[in-house]
Amino acid sequence: MTAKLIAEKDNPQADVVWGLAATSLLVMDDRQMLEPYAPKGVDRVLPEFKDKANPPKWVGMDIWETAIIVNKAEMEKRNLAIPQSYEDLVKSEYKGLIAMPHPASSGTGYLTVNALHQLYGKDKAWGYMDKLHENMMVYTHSGSKPAKMASAGEAPIGISYGYSGIQEQKKGAPVEVVFPKEGSGWDMEASALVKKKDIKPEAKLFLDWAISDEPMKEYNKNYAILSIKQEGSQIPEGYKQDPVSQLTKLDLYQAARDREGILKEWEQKYGSKAEPKK
Repeated sequence: MTAKLIAEKDNPQADVVWGLAATSLLVMDDRQMLEPYAPKGVDRVLPEFKDKANPPKWVGMDIWETAIIVNKAEMEKRNLAIPQSYEDLVKSEYKGLIAMPHPASSGTGYLTVNALHQLYGKDKAWGYMDKLHENMMVYTHSGSKPAKMASAGEAPIGISYGYSGIQEQKKGAPVEVVFPKEGSGWDMEASALVKKKDIKPEAKLFLDWAISDEPMKEYNKNYAILSIKQEGSQIPEGYKQDPVSQLTKLDLYQAARDREGILKEWEQKYGSKAEPKK
Protein backbone atom coordinates (compact mmCIF):
# COMPACT_ATOMS: atom_id res chain seq x y z
CA MET A 1 0.00 0.00 0.00
CA THR A 2 2.84 2.38 0.87
CA ALA A 3 4.55 1.76 -2.49
CA LYS A 4 1.25 2.35 -4.36
CA LEU A 5 0.54 5.62 -2.54
CA ILE A 6 4.08 6.92 -3.16
CA ALA A 7 3.87 5.92 -6.85
CA GLU A 8 0.64 7.96 -7.11
CA LYS A 9 2.14 11.01 -5.36
CA ASP A 10 1.72 13.38 -8.34
CA ASN A 11 -1.78 12.10 -9.14
CA PRO A 12 -3.26 10.78 -5.88
CA GLN A 13 -6.21 8.43 -6.27
CA ALA A 14 -7.13 7.94 -2.60
CA ASP A 15 -8.65 10.62 -0.36
CA VAL A 16 -8.09 8.76 2.90
CA VAL A 17 -5.71 6.07 4.18
CA TRP A 18 -7.05 3.79 6.92
CA GLY A 19 -5.03 1.33 8.99
CA LEU A 20 -1.59 1.80 7.42
CA ALA A 21 1.48 1.52 9.69
CA ALA A 22 2.29 4.90 11.25
CA THR A 23 5.91 4.58 10.09
CA SER A 24 4.65 4.31 6.49
CA LEU A 25 2.46 7.40 6.94
CA LEU A 26 5.53 9.23 8.27
CA VAL A 27 7.40 8.32 5.07
CA MET A 28 4.50 9.93 3.19
CA ASP A 29 4.57 12.94 5.51
CA ASP A 30 8.27 13.47 4.73
CA ARG A 31 7.19 13.77 1.08
CA GLN A 32 4.44 16.32 1.90
CA MET A 33 1.72 13.83 0.96
CA LEU A 34 -0.59 14.20 3.99
CA GLU A 35 -3.27 16.82 4.69
CA PRO A 36 -3.61 17.92 8.35
CA TYR A 37 -6.97 17.14 9.98
CA ALA A 38 -8.12 16.83 13.59
CA PRO A 39 -10.89 14.19 13.70
CA LYS A 40 -13.69 14.56 16.25
CA GLY A 41 -12.55 13.03 19.52
CA VAL A 42 -8.83 13.30 18.72
CA ASP A 43 -8.21 14.72 22.22
CA ARG A 44 -8.96 11.23 23.59
CA VAL A 45 -6.05 9.74 21.65
CA LEU A 46 -2.95 9.33 23.83
CA PRO A 47 -0.16 11.77 22.81
CA GLU A 48 2.35 9.02 21.90
CA PHE A 49 -0.15 7.51 19.44
CA LYS A 50 -0.78 10.53 17.18
CA ASP A 51 1.17 13.13 15.22
CA LYS A 52 2.79 15.82 17.36
CA ALA A 53 1.60 18.58 14.98
CA ASN A 54 -1.63 20.50 15.61
CA PRO A 55 -3.80 19.71 13.71
CA PRO A 56 -2.30 16.21 13.36
CA LYS A 57 -1.46 14.73 9.97
CA TRP A 58 -2.09 11.17 11.20
CA VAL A 59 -3.89 9.54 14.13
CA GLY A 60 -3.29 6.04 15.51
CA MET A 61 -6.00 3.49 16.29
CA ASP A 62 -4.36 0.33 17.59
CA ILE A 63 -0.88 -1.03 18.25
CA TRP A 64 0.80 -4.34 17.46
CA GLU A 65 4.07 -5.63 18.85
CA THR A 66 6.90 -8.15 18.47
CA ALA A 67 6.36 -11.55 20.06
CA ILE A 68 8.21 -14.87 19.88
CA ILE A 69 5.83 -17.74 19.17
CA VAL A 70 7.36 -21.04 20.33
CA ASN A 71 6.12 -24.59 19.72
CA LYS A 72 6.48 -26.22 23.15
CA ALA A 73 6.26 -29.79 21.78
CA GLU A 74 9.08 -29.14 19.30
CA MET A 75 11.22 -27.63 22.05
CA GLU A 76 10.64 -30.63 24.33
CA LYS A 77 11.48 -33.01 21.47
CA ARG A 78 14.84 -31.25 21.08
CA ASN A 79 15.35 -30.79 24.83
CA LEU A 80 15.61 -27.01 24.34
CA ALA A 81 14.55 -24.16 26.61
CA ILE A 82 11.94 -21.67 25.39
CA PRO A 83 13.70 -18.42 24.40
CA GLN A 84 12.69 -15.44 26.51
CA SER A 85 14.63 -12.61 24.88
CA TYR A 86 16.26 -11.33 21.70
CA GLU A 87 19.60 -12.43 23.14
CA ASP A 88 18.32 -15.99 23.58
CA LEU A 89 17.37 -16.18 19.88
CA VAL A 90 21.01 -16.00 18.73
CA LYS A 91 22.14 -19.00 20.81
CA SER A 92 23.66 -21.72 18.65
CA GLU A 93 21.14 -24.37 19.73
CA TYR A 94 18.41 -22.57 17.76
CA LYS A 95 20.28 -22.77 14.43
CA GLY A 96 17.84 -23.30 11.57
CA LEU A 97 14.77 -23.24 13.83
CA ILE A 98 13.51 -19.65 13.41
CA ALA A 99 11.13 -18.00 10.93
CA MET A 100 10.70 -14.22 10.80
CA PRO A 101 8.84 -11.76 8.54
CA HIS A 102 10.81 -9.99 5.80
CA PRO A 103 10.94 -6.31 6.88
CA ALA A 104 10.31 -4.97 3.36
CA SER A 105 7.21 -7.15 2.92
CA SER A 106 5.77 -6.95 6.42
CA GLY A 107 5.19 -4.18 8.92
CA THR A 108 5.82 -6.75 11.67
CA GLY A 109 9.21 -7.52 10.16
CA TYR A 110 10.21 -3.87 10.03
CA LEU A 111 8.98 -2.98 13.52
CA THR A 112 11.18 -5.79 14.90
CA VAL A 113 14.26 -4.74 12.89
CA ASN A 114 13.68 -1.11 13.85
CA ALA A 115 13.40 -2.03 17.54
CA LEU A 116 16.78 -3.78 17.37
CA HIS A 117 18.33 -0.67 15.79
CA GLN A 118 16.88 1.65 18.41
CA LEU A 119 17.64 -0.71 21.31
CA TYR A 120 21.23 -1.56 20.37
CA GLY A 121 22.37 1.25 18.07
CA LYS A 122 23.27 0.76 14.40
CA ASP A 123 26.55 -1.24 14.58
CA LYS A 124 25.52 -3.54 17.40
CA ALA A 125 22.13 -4.16 15.76
CA TRP A 126 23.72 -5.32 12.47
CA GLY A 127 26.11 -7.52 14.47
CA TYR A 128 23.15 -9.01 16.31
CA MET A 129 21.20 -9.61 13.07
CA ASP A 130 24.24 -11.34 11.54
CA LYS A 131 24.02 -13.89 14.38
CA LEU A 132 20.23 -14.13 14.11
CA HIS A 133 20.57 -14.80 10.37
CA GLU A 134 22.74 -17.83 11.18
CA ASN A 135 19.78 -19.30 13.10
CA MET A 136 17.17 -18.35 10.50
CA MET A 137 15.26 -20.97 8.53
CA VAL A 138 13.32 -18.49 6.38
CA TYR A 139 12.11 -14.89 6.10
CA THR A 140 8.40 -14.88 5.21
CA HIS A 141 6.40 -12.26 3.30
CA SER A 142 3.61 -12.25 5.91
CA GLY A 143 3.73 -11.01 9.49
CA SER A 144 1.47 -13.77 10.81
CA LYS A 145 3.02 -16.66 8.85
CA PRO A 146 5.87 -17.35 11.35
CA ALA A 147 3.23 -17.79 14.10
CA LYS A 148 1.33 -20.24 11.90
CA MET A 149 4.56 -22.09 11.07
CA ALA A 150 5.36 -22.36 14.78
CA SER A 151 1.83 -23.59 15.43
CA ALA A 152 2.23 -26.34 12.81
CA GLY A 153 5.76 -27.22 13.93
CA GLU A 154 7.20 -26.22 10.53
CA ALA A 155 9.46 -23.71 12.29
CA PRO A 156 9.71 -24.34 16.04
CA ILE A 157 10.21 -20.60 16.68
CA GLY A 158 8.37 -17.82 14.87
CA ILE A 159 9.05 -14.11 15.32
CA SER A 160 5.63 -12.56 14.72
CA TYR A 161 3.19 -10.34 16.62
CA GLY A 162 1.43 -11.16 19.85
CA TYR A 163 -2.15 -11.55 18.76
CA SER A 164 -1.31 -13.94 15.91
CA GLY A 165 0.31 -16.27 18.44
CA ILE A 166 -2.62 -15.99 20.83
CA GLN A 167 -5.01 -16.89 17.99
CA GLU A 168 -2.97 -20.06 17.37
CA GLN A 169 -3.13 -20.87 21.11
CA LYS A 170 -6.91 -20.50 21.05
CA LYS A 171 -7.09 -22.99 18.19
CA GLY A 172 -5.34 -25.49 20.47
CA ALA A 173 -1.79 -25.27 19.10
CA PRO A 174 0.96 -26.18 21.63
CA VAL A 175 2.55 -22.73 21.47
CA GLU A 176 3.80 -20.27 24.05
CA VAL A 177 3.66 -16.53 23.27
CA VAL A 178 6.77 -14.79 24.63
CA PHE A 179 7.19 -11.03 24.77
CA PRO A 180 10.97 -10.43 24.70
CA LYS A 181 12.50 -9.31 27.99
CA GLU A 182 14.22 -6.33 26.34
CA GLY A 183 10.83 -4.95 25.21
CA SER A 184 8.72 -5.45 22.11
CA GLY A 185 9.17 -3.50 18.93
CA TRP A 186 5.87 -1.92 17.87
CA ASP A 187 4.01 0.12 15.33
CA MET A 188 0.42 1.20 15.06
CA GLU A 189 -2.35 1.17 12.53
CA ALA A 190 -3.08 4.81 11.74
CA SER A 191 -5.18 6.91 9.40
CA ALA A 192 -4.72 10.14 7.47
CA LEU A 193 -6.01 12.35 4.66
CA VAL A 194 -4.09 12.32 1.38
CA LYS A 195 -3.01 15.79 0.20
CA LYS A 196 -4.83 16.54 -3.07
CA LYS A 197 -6.80 19.32 -4.70
CA ASP A 198 -10.33 18.11 -3.90
CA ILE A 199 -10.69 15.95 -0.79
CA LYS A 200 -14.23 14.57 -0.50
CA PRO A 201 -16.04 15.68 2.69
CA GLU A 202 -16.84 12.00 3.35
CA ALA A 203 -13.11 11.37 3.91
CA LYS A 204 -13.14 13.62 7.00
CA LEU A 205 -16.37 12.05 8.20
CA PHE A 206 -14.71 8.64 7.84
CA LEU A 207 -11.72 9.72 9.98
CA ASP A 208 -14.14 11.00 12.67
CA TRP A 209 -15.76 7.56 12.68
CA ALA A 210 -12.44 5.66 12.67
CA ILE A 211 -11.58 6.74 16.25
CA SER A 212 -15.11 6.61 17.66
CA ASP A 213 -16.28 4.06 20.24
CA GLU A 214 -17.89 1.52 17.90
CA PRO A 215 -14.83 0.78 15.70
CA MET A 216 -12.55 0.96 18.76
CA LYS A 217 -14.49 -1.96 20.24
CA GLU A 218 -13.91 -3.87 17.00
CA TYR A 219 -10.16 -3.09 16.93
CA ASN A 220 -9.98 -4.33 20.53
CA LYS A 221 -11.09 -7.80 19.40
CA ASN A 222 -7.76 -8.18 17.59
CA TYR A 223 -5.41 -5.78 19.36
CA ALA A 224 -4.53 -5.58 23.04
CA ILE A 225 -3.49 -1.94 22.89
CA LEU A 226 -5.73 0.87 21.65
CA SER A 227 -4.68 4.46 21.01
CA ILE A 228 -7.54 5.61 23.26
CA LYS A 229 -7.97 4.65 26.89
CA GLN A 230 -11.46 3.25 26.71
CA GLU A 231 -13.68 2.14 29.55
CA GLY A 232 -14.51 -1.54 29.39
CA SER A 233 -11.84 -2.42 26.78
CA GLN A 234 -10.66 -6.00 27.13
CA ILE A 235 -7.05 -7.12 27.11
CA PRO A 236 -6.91 -10.40 25.17
CA GLU A 237 -5.90 -13.50 27.09
CA GLY A 238 -2.16 -14.10 26.99
CA TYR A 239 -1.12 -10.47 27.45
CA LYS A 240 0.13 -8.70 30.56
CA GLN A 241 -2.46 -6.59 32.38
CA ASP A 242 -0.70 -3.50 31.07
CA PRO A 243 0.65 -4.43 27.63
CA VAL A 244 1.86 -0.84 27.04
CA SER A 245 4.58 -1.49 29.64
CA GLN A 246 5.98 -4.24 27.37
CA LEU A 247 6.61 -1.80 24.49
CA THR A 248 10.16 -0.60 24.07
CA LYS A 249 10.75 3.17 23.86
CA LEU A 250 10.80 4.05 20.16
CA ASP A 251 11.08 7.14 17.99
CA LEU A 252 8.66 6.43 15.11
CA TYR A 253 9.87 9.51 13.24
CA GLN A 254 13.41 8.10 13.31
CA ALA A 255 12.05 4.71 12.22
CA ALA A 256 10.45 6.33 9.17
CA ARG A 257 13.60 8.28 8.26
CA ASP A 258 15.81 5.19 8.60
CA ARG A 259 13.43 2.80 6.81
CA GLU A 260 14.73 3.01 3.25
CA GLY A 261 18.41 2.71 4.20
CA ILE A 262 17.82 -0.12 6.67
CA LEU A 263 15.73 -2.12 4.19
CA LYS A 264 18.31 -1.75 1.42
CA GLU A 265 21.17 -2.94 3.66
CA TRP A 266 19.02 -5.70 5.19
CA GLU A 267 18.16 -7.09 1.73
CA GLN A 268 21.82 -7.16 0.70
CA LYS A 269 22.85 -8.97 3.87
CA TYR A 270 20.01 -11.41 4.47
CA GLY A 271 17.71 -11.57 1.44
CA SER A 272 19.16 -14.96 0.39
CA LYS A 273 16.93 -16.69 2.99
CA ALA A 274 13.68 -15.00 1.93
CA GLU A 275 10.90 -17.30 0.75
CA PRO A 276 10.05 -16.96 -2.96
CA LYS A 277 7.42 -14.30 -3.72
CA LYS A 278 4.22 -15.70 -5.20
